[in-house]
Amino acid sequence: MLPVKQLRRAFLAAHRRTRELQMIAKGLASTDHPILAHVIPMRRCNLACTYCNEFDDFSKPVPVDAMYSRLDHLAALGTTVITISGGEPLLHPDLDLLIARVRRHGIIAGMITNGYLLTAERIQRLNRAGLEHLQISIDNVMPDEVSKKSLKVLDRKLVLLAEHADFHVNINSVVGGGIHTPKDALVIGKRALALGFTSTVGIIHDGDGQLQPLRDEEREVYLAMRAMEKSSYARINGFQDNIAHGKENHWRCRAGARYLYICEDGLVHYCSQQRGYPGRPLLQYTVEDIRREYRTAKECAPRCTVACAHQTGAVDYWRDPQTLPVSPVGPSHTAPLVQLQKK
Repeated sequence: MLPVKQLRRAFLAAHRRTRELQMIAKGLASTDHPILAHVIPMRRCNLACTYCNEFDDFSKPVPVDAMYSRLDHLAALGTTVITISGGEPLLHPDLDLLIARVRRHGIIAGMITNGYLLTAERIQRLNRAGLEHLQISIDNVMPDEVSKKSLKVLDRKLVLLAEHADFHVNINSVVGGGIHTPKDALVIGKRALALGFTSTVGIIHDGDGQLQPLRDEEREVYLAMRAMEKSSYARINGFQDNIAHGKENHWRCRAGARYLYICEDGLVHYCSQQRGYPGRPLLQYTVEDIRREYRTAKECAPRCTVACAHQTGAVDYWRDPQTLPVSPVGPSHTAPLVQLQKK
């Protein structure tokens, strides 16, 4: 007979899968709601990875009441998944309350963290808050000047997660973008699988959020990592495979409609790499905004590396051509944070 902890985890995993299938069914039935929203309650981060343009070292946490209003409005829009990101979300003093608010609306709750602040007690609090998915990106085996998110530093955090977490854990390793030892991704992926987690691999974009073709060694590691990944909705499309070979993707980006990026100021953006468009306050965002952006082509789409935009766009690839003029997005919208982290 399985121990109580294993039975509980198996039940929660089955419940998550059921809700994820409901998410897909709802997305296929209607195009008038966001599938996934990334919300930023904390821009500040305790690390300074040189490839990252999504952090600063001074911002205050967004007040909890303001975050409640944003989460409530996303629920009113029919959003099915909310992922809390940053910066580093574990720096937010009311993070558990935000996760609980997401779950109270029946929305799938996820989080992306660098993992540094995880302890056994903190993981148990995330369990009680109702977190369902957590992702940690680990960039190398040993820390270097590019990234401190190393397996050497974070392995003990992974052991704590394996022991205490009731939620799904995914470890994402990366290739490209100045990572010195591409084969580190294989070491990281195998360690994640050994601990019972899932493992994925991403390709680091350039400073403008656009495609940066992989070198031969990086491509070989990427393909080996892809072979290790478990089958799931998040990996049914071939966007990343094309990126690995330096090929553009010809697709209909539904950012601003099916995928929303909500910055710390409460504005809706296409994604983390195209801050500025549409740039409308979330609390004023309506179904008409969703319908407009759903039909609007994005200039940056062919060379985009943002996996969340790819995955949500895949739901609607087969239907509804984009008939509104191309949105002139570009790298200028990421410049302030890029310049800050390079100082």
